[in-house]
Amino acid sequence: MADKKTRAKKTEPAATLPLWRQVLRWLGRILGGVVAFYGLLIFLFSFLPPPGNIYQWQESWRLGGIQREWVSWADISPDMARSAVAGEDANFCLHWGFDIAQIRDAIAHGKQRGASTISQQVVKNVFLWQGRSYLRKALEAALTPVVELMWSKQRILEVYLNEAEFAEGVFGVQAAARALFKTDAAHLTATQSARLAAVLPSPKERNAAKPSKFVRAHAGQIRSGAQTIAADGRASCFETVD
Repeated sequence: MADKKTRAKKTEPAATLPLWRQVLRWLGRILGGVVAFYGLLIFLFSFLPPPGNIYQWQESWRLGGIQREWVSWADISPDMARSAVAGEDANFCLHWGFDIAQIRDAIAHGKQRGASTISQQVVKNVFLWQGRSYLRKALEAALTPVVELMWSKQRILEVYLNEAEFAEGVFGVQAAARALFKTDAAHLTATQSARLAAVLPSPKERNAAKPSKFVRAHAGQIRSGAQTIAADGRASCFETVD
């Protein structure tokens, strides 16, 4: 009799979990899948070129094609690397993804732009989408420290320069060098590099090849800034050999 009761208990169906626990379980699985997905992409792109991003695909559809060509770090002018950092994120070598001082300054003065680091822009450009939303900002905040942890500063800057838009439909420093200056990224001069960095905030409105008075002045500031970070050591994290 005891054996029969034991077998009967074993064949009884398991109690159904409450709905809220089922929801939590599925949410946990979804969250785990998202974490695993992004973790895999971050690992792969630490040594493989990203295949493109959502914005580039949208622009390719809209324009009927885009100019984009990946180049390795060794084929990018040091002047271009320093200019990008001087123009976009002068403390790139001093932070781990977020420039707290710049964030506080942007909040205090109501700035719409200026607090986003190169690391954050890489995360947005490679893994997320354009536009402002709380979801994108939350994902950006979560992924940026992971990218900083898994990638070198040199790799972050290499990906940034290969993914940034320098003119309408022109993505990456190699495509920009050829389209705007008829040269290669490795041969960009300090002036050309500064002008390319000067158009990064608004590549559709500014032209590095035919710079306006504003772009010329901004490029001059960037060129001076590039010399400064080279002299004071703020370029050391990406100019040293990995």
